[in-house]
Amino acid sequence: MNKNTLRVSALVLATAAMLAGCETPQGTNTAVGTGVGAAVGAGLGNLIGGNTTGTLIGAAVGAAAGGATGYNWGAIKNKLGGHTAGTGTTISEQPDGTLKVAVPSDVTFDTGRADIKPNFRAVLDDVAASLNQNPGITANIVGHTDSTGGDRINVPLSQNRAANVIQYLNSRGVAMNRMSGTGVASSQPVASDATPEGRAQNRRVEILLHAPNQQAPRG
Repeated sequence: MNKNTLRVSALVLATAAMLAGCETPQGTNTAVGTGVGAAVGAGLGNLIGGNTTGTLIGAAVGAAAGGATGYNWGAIKNKLGGHTAGTGTTISEQPDGTLKVAVPSDVTFDTGRADIKPNFRAVLDDVAASLNQNPGITANIVGHTDSTGGDRINVPLSQNRAANVIQYLNSRGVAMNRMSGTGVASSQPVASDATPEGRAQNRRVEILLHAPNQQAPRG
């Protein structure tokens, strides 16, 4: 097959991937990311493999990567912003294409407990609504504690907090097979545990939302 034919094959793959992206609820940005990824991947596959097989494999891999990084989280960020305003909750897009919702302890749970506080329910209601409106998205819930009390207490506490968030989201209609959870206790601090303020920052729940073509870790 000559070079012109290879270029046409790559272009067709990129176009098809872009059209596929447009069929998702997040159409525009996903399509752009997928299409660009396919085109770049096809080019790399052609350079590396020098044949049609290399081009096709490169395009497929590039399309998957491009779709993840191009996912449009804007609508979900706007929806979650309502009940999280003024709570210290942060909503940020991560380098791997996920959307992280980090909710601090004064909203989530009382010290030493895993019962969901009323203000946290409002946040989780918005998360559940977003997940129900976007059935391709999956969620990984991570429970964190400060270092007070040691792992004997904090590991099961963080696990119970993650499990209770999953149960609550499930009660709001989110299928269990779309969620995973883990408790990491105090192993991933974001501030110093030497001060009350730092410990409060470390006691948190993080909800990681994964785009449809990303694989959420199972916990």
